[in-house]
Amino acid sequence: WEAPSSKILQPDPIVMTQNPESVTVSPGDTVTMYCKASQSLSSALAWYQQKPGQSPQLLIHSASSRQTGTPARFSGSGSGTDYTLTITGILTEDAAVYSCQQHYSYPLTQ
Repeated sequence: WEAPSSKILQPDPIVMTQNPESVTVSPGDTVTMYCKASQSLSSALAWYQQKPGQSPQLLIHSASSRQTGTPARFSGSGSGTDYTLTITGILTEDAAVYSCQQHYSYPLTQ
């Protein structure tokens, strides 16, 4: 017996909420960005940086592991539903859009 595909329940996508929406800082400042998930991610959380005209670059995966080439001034932390990205001693070159993405379940969501 095979259940009709229309009757198979699909899990609700995980909703990600990020704040602040924007921040103004000066070189040398420390800035922290926050990301909250609608359910526990078991640390399956990545942070991306996207500069104007460029593709997104992976900075952090698994909540706190820096991708090869990510400067040490970027650090990630968190667990469960709450995560942070901190830039310590921010540089002008760090001006970009930062986004979190869960890689706990499909569909991947930001």
